[in-house]
Amino acid sequence: MSIQTVKCPICKKQIQFEQLSDQPAFPFCSDRCKLIDLGRWIDGDYIISRELNDDELDQFEELIEEKARELGLDE
Repeated sequence: MSIQTVKCPICKKQIQFEQLSDQPAFPFCSDRCKLIDLGRWIDGDYIISRELNDDELDQFEELIEEKARELGLDE
């Protein structure tokens, strides 16, 4: 496998990894940056520029359910 390099969308720090499992906070460099991003969503700093259609909503709900299962929150 080759090493992938991306920039954290919050602090712009370079992140290098071979597999996504090597970087649990991906696409962020740390839990700190992950929480900063979440706070920005909660504060309304980010917006979705258009309404999602039914297919997009279904995909979004599936992603949320999948993540909840991974975290053991689906009980």
